[in-house]
Amino acid sequence: MNDWKARLGMVYSTDPDYEYDTGAEAEPATLPPQQQSLRVWLDRRQRAGKCVTIVRGFVGRSDDLAELARMLKNRCGTGGSAKEGEIIIQGDRRDRVVELLQQAGYGCKKAGG
Repeated sequence: MNDWKARLGMVYSTDPDYEYDTGAEAEPATLPPQQQSLRVWLDRRQRAGKCVTIVRGFVGRSDDLAELARMLKNRCGTGGSAKEGEIIIQGDRRDRVVELLQQAGYGCKKAGG
């Protein structure tokens, strides 16, 4: 294990077979697009009145989430991010995001107001 920051609290072990456990859970396997149930929200809270489109409900690895976010940002022609299991797309792009996700084979619905 080369992640020395995860072992900062570790003092020493004389057991040669000791495996340090960081307690991190393994990422879940990514479900196929047909089995995903995504929700597309429009949000203005805590964003200085600016609108963002949020995609929630993705089940899978963070790398696959980032790849889906990259595809949506590219096709919408706008910025955004993928973090904490959500994809955030700048602006009111809810209709376009739902259309793109359905074309890609994902199950998705509009949610929220």
